[in-house]
Amino acid sequence: MSDFVVSARKYRPQTFDTVVGQRTITETLKNAIKSGHLAQAFLFCGSRGVGKTTTARILAKTLNCFNRTEQIEACDCCDSCMSFNTGASLNIYELDAASNNSVDDIRSLIDQVRIAPQLGDHKVYIIDEVHMLSPSAFNAFLKTLEEPPKHAIFILATTEKHKIIPTILSRCQIFDFQRIKVKDIAQHLGVIATKELVTADPEALFLIAQKADGALRDALSIFDQIVTFSGNNITYQDVVTNLNILDYEYYFKFISFYLQEDIPSSLLLFNEIVEKGFDNHNFLVGMSEHFRNLLLCKDERSVPLLEVGDIVEQRFVAQSKELKQAFILRALSVLNKADVEFKSAKNQRLLVEVCLMQLCSLQSEGEKKNP
Repeated sequence: MSDFVVSARKYRPQTFDTVVGQRTITETLKNAIKSGHLAQAFLFCGSRGVGKTTTARILAKTLNCFNRTEQIEACDCCDSCMSFNTGASLNIYELDAASNNSVDDIRSLIDQVRIAPQLGDHKVYIIDEVHMLSPSAFNAFLKTLEEPPKHAIFILATTEKHKIIPTILSRCQIFDFQRIKVKDIAQHLGVIATKELVTADPEALFLIAQKADGALRDALSIFDQIVTFSGNNITYQDVVTNLNILDYEYYFKFISFYLQEDIPSSLLLFNEIVEKGFDNHNFLVGMSEHFRNLLLCKDERSVPLLEVGDIVEQRFVAQSKELKQAFILRALSVLNKADVEFKSAKNQRLLVEVCLMQLCSLQSEGEKKNP
């Protein structure tokens, strides 16, 4: 049997400092441990794959560590840390509320809360997907959450904060986890690639990070998929091919066609995209994103807002110099109108083609308006 472990598990953060993209939250939790001003109920909110459950486990492990470091991290050597690492800790209890959402499940949890820890000072209860609890389960949990025993700490994690009743929210210290930035994900993937002896183009890692949409776990899953596909040498083209992504190169070509007012070439290139199986609406969204990036590059102060690699960024800056700002704004208006009308259109391909013809005619229209 293979000993392969997916990267999301193999490289799961074990300390606060290794959590990616949530520095404000981890620093706050470390300061709370250091000063002793620790709440008895936390609510970790955020989209999938941003580190909620991981941070909860690190907090639980650090709280029960007997020899915390000066940086307020778990020592990884004491009896408590060792039992946590082997999954045998009696001081940390995890409940998946998605499959244990009844009143009986919460009553069982409350019965356990009354028992003091045999080793260490705290018993930590991590309830994942807490929004899945039934209304009656929430009500049964209220009193214990408001007045828990001194040794009990609750960490609730959810992707849907709006589904949690206000009486629960008022009893918790709330931490909102942000989507992880593309550059942070790409940098982390680069570190993992080095450890795995995989050579990877920086642009390829940025493309994986963009595809992950702010979720590090998704990025690591995609990374494993690409390594399986291409071996120990990941190229930009490997990622484009494997994930069926519409390459930047197409959009750069379209801009040159618009400037030349070359309608036939733009229609032929769009036909090539359609024949490769790409979705018409995704093409429109991608074109709007391309013009948005060009607009940002018109001023060097807004260039850092681009979430692309250095090489692609340089291409955006170079192409933006060929376009007037008024042209870009008119193009965005045309694309936005097509985007709004797309779902109701009976002939969606024709709608996109008309949009391309309009974009190719923008320059001459602008000259007519401003002779």
